[in-house]
Amino acid sequence: MAKSPSFICQSCGAAYTRWQGKCEACDGWNTLAQESIAAPIAGAKGAALRGARSAGRVFALEGLKGESLEAPRVASGIAELDRVTGGGFVPGSVILIGGDPGIGKSTLLTQACAALARLGNRVAYISGEEAVAQVRLRAERLGLTEAPVELAAETNVEDIIATLSEGAPPRLAVIDSIQTMWSSAVEAAPGTVTQVRGSAQSLIRFAKTTGTTVILVGHVTKDGQIAGPRVVEHMVDAVVSFEGDSGHHFRILRAVKNRFGPTDEIGVFEMTGHGLAEVANPSALFLAGRDLSAPGTAVFAGMEGTRPLLVEIQALVAPSSLGTPRRAVVGWDPSRLSMILAVLEARGGLKLGQHDVYLNVAGGLRINEPAADLAAAAALISSLAGAPLSPETVYFGEIGLSGAIRPVAQAPARLKEAGKLGFNRAIVPATLKDSPDASPLALESVGHIADLVATIAARRPQVARERRSLVTDR
Repeated sequence: MAKSPSFICQSCGAAYTRWQGKCEACDGWNTLAQESIAAPIAGAKGAALRGARSAGRVFALEGLKGESLEAPRVASGIAELDRVTGGGFVPGSVILIGGDPGIGKSTLLTQACAALARLGNRVAYISGEEAVAQVRLRAERLGLTEAPVELAAETNVEDIIATLSEGAPPRLAVIDSIQTMWSSAVEAAPGTVTQVRGSAQSLIRFAKTTGTTVILVGHVTKDGQIAGPRVVEHMVDAVVSFEGDSGHHFRILRAVKNRFGPTDEIGVFEMTGHGLAEVANPSALFLAGRDLSAPGTAVFAGMEGTRPLLVEIQALVAPSSLGTPRRAVVGWDPSRLSMILAVLEARGGLKLGQHDVYLNVAGGLRINEPAADLAAAAALISSLAGAPLSPETVYFGEIGLSGAIRPVAQAPARLKEAGKLGFNRAIVPATLKDSPDASPLALESVGHIADLVATIAARRPQVARERRSLVTDR
């Protein structure tokens, strides 16, 4: 095969015959790099080769009806990791895990390797970024030096596969990271789209033929997406994102894609001096230290996968001296905040055009479900009116453009989790008021955003009287 120059986008993998400043596939600027790809051979010889390849083998087709066996699992020894993967590692599966530098990916994988190796399994950790001495220092800090984990520092894929193929195949192999791997069969620099794709394909083929579970560590871009071609995410069986904020001590392991289990499942860890510790009750962790008397805070009863989770949503609405008021949000969709503000003005009668609005999900957690609309609106109204909300109340519900409060899924699980943590009241959509399921909380239905505004605004005189009574008592 002859080699012809081509320009390939390093973000999405699109190929062009000439260089240009902007990639038309992903709208990325200055992402095209020149690489050599195989070009078809012209002439009679090329036609003969193409004809030889076109003759394929015939395989058997089966019907939909038949016996289907559940995929076997290998427990990792870390309950939160097993929850995210769907119950453990599936032999022959390939998992891609991404996260910001220093978030704790290598720490988590070192702990998983040690836990699995202590159960008598062969486990290999291949580092392409750190030396063996650096990995040993981390294991010593975690107290895992006695675990029989096979360790090496190598970047050539052919050498890695040849080494792992000696003897019994490993139960688990960690490749840290896929962007540093290179294959001699690909004429491109390590880290390019062609090398990442080729190296990943070789490792996936090794996993499928030997039954070894392979975990690929991937770098992330500035917006949190796994760097490299998106085709790698389609090639692997599961994509896991390791999230967290450097200002907080907890980490979130989130399943983005999983062929053998549920997606959007999360595992919660706490970063300690001895590594990552599992958090059995994450709701209590996210609600710890909240101010019960400050206006602009509401507790949202959310769902992350199959796990109910309570978090605090904080809002600050302040008069603005700028021509264009600020809109800042952390942990939520900015477009969703703009929609809620527009509904509050058009349907709720609030005047927010001359106010700066700040919204924050306490603890650094990122919320993606629309069920947080009602809690966010309650926090905004509370901050604007200066009326604190009841500390024993939780909120959940979706807000439509008409101002109607729409129902959300898995309401019984949300209410049950709130009842466990001592909450006694819930503001819910009107359709849940007559729910046949027994609820441990007193339910108060809200059918329209104007009803929520009127309910919270009515608390303002009561709060003022309570404050005056406190001053008189003093």
